Amino acid sequence: MSKSEYKVPSETVIVEQEIKKSKFVATVGRATNMNSAKAFINQVISEYSDASHNCYAFVAGNPFSTTDVGFGDDGEVSGTAGMPMLNILQHKTIGEIVVVVTRYFGGTKLGTGGLVRAYSSSLQLALDELKLIEYVPLISVSITFSYEYENAIRNLLSSVNVEVKEVNYADDVIIQIEVSEAVLTELSNEIANQTHGKALLKFDN
Repeated sequence: MSKSEYKVPSETVIVEQEIKKSKFVATVGRATNMNSAKAFINQVISEYSDASHNCYAFVAGNPFSTTDVGFGDDGEVSGTAGMPMLNILQHKTIGEIVVVVTRYFGGTKLGTGGLVRAYSSSLQLALDELKLIEYVPLISVSITFSYEYENAIRNLLSSVNVEVKEVNYADDVIIQIEVSEAVLTELSNEIANQTHGKALLKFDN
């Protein structure tokens, strides 16, 4: 698996456990970007607004990148909740994932080590239940060629299960597709062979 491909949550799971009379509720779901991670966190906080703490962590994108990550302790002792959970997420190399662990204080202090274990184990319990799917990023490509090659190229795209997104007919035919990096290399070579190098492939921004 390349660093452009990774696993992401296919669902949202909620798991509870009780530790020394404190209730911990872990809510884990998918966050494709920073904004969706924050929206997820705010939604959970609103649902558990009566809780003592709502601590969170997220990797809102490619897990091999540190660009869109974050965590928060929400009043717990610094370093005992958000950061340990973020460490677990990054170690698992799961992408587009966000977790909020909600705590209802039960009257017994857990201590620094106890808090780390409680938040970490709550996240781990949720991850044990979480179903994952493979995320493969798609590249947007336009293919320009003369009309005589249309059938051949359409058959070629169909043979590798690449869906045509849009077709424009002008002086030439322009087909828009989305394709994985792994398929693109082979596809480019085949298109060149089918059109004797006359087709133009352009990567769209």
